[in-house]
Amino acid sequence: MNSFETIWTRAATRKGGNAALEALMPAVRTPDELREISDDRWLAEMTRRIFQAGFNWSVIEKKWLGFEAAFKGFDPRLCAMLSDDDIDRLLKDKDIVRNAAKILSVRENAVFLSDLAHEHGSAAAFFAGWPVDDFAGLLDVLKKRGSRLSGTTGQYFLRFMGKDSFVLSRDVAAALIAEGIVDRAPSSAKALRAVQAAFNEWAAESGRPLAHISRTLACSIDSPD
Repeated sequence: MNSFETIWTRAATRKGGNAALEALMPAVRTPDELREISDDRWLAEMTRRIFQAGFNWSVIEKKWLGFEAAFKGFDPRLCAMLSDDDIDRLLKDKDIVRNAAKILSVRENAVFLSDLAHEHGSAAAFFAGWPVDDFAGLLDVLKKRGSRLSGTTGQYFLRFMGKDSFVLSRDVAAALIAEGIVDRAPSSAKALRAVQAAFNEWAAESGRPLAHISRTLACSIDSPD
């Protein structure tokens, strides 16, 4: 695979120079900043990304105040106790998108976050403390313990929360294939380990967070992830 410097140079050429590329780098929160985020915001962002998956993002944004009201401000303790009658009521609520499986995922992910809070003091502490050099392992936790958080849904959830992360968008996958890291869009545990190893090597070389490496890879191919 190429050095990060080579990939950066190619991306900068595509995007109009170093300064233009630097301006595209996503914000990354420190572990201390992540710990300060209340658990209701973690559930809210999970829910936002789940409902946006396979849907027009702008529709969800326009209805978001309705989501906040319908799901009690996304307090995990309250959402974990949603009854079947509550679910039926939500399925009739015109202020949200009435997708049964996705509505149920709010209750399931509230239980997941409540369990994390019991185990680690808060869900935020769990996410903040997870090592970035095993980000693939965190994705595996989301897949196994969360609801509808596999694939890029979980990756975008963590990216938008500010957790240092890679997003395996179409462009990032194409760049990884071009670099010889994988031979197809990575989805298996073996492929994700190879991706993690490559990101760790580029991070050690460049001193950049995973999120910046991810965005640079995307820009080296086409549009940013």
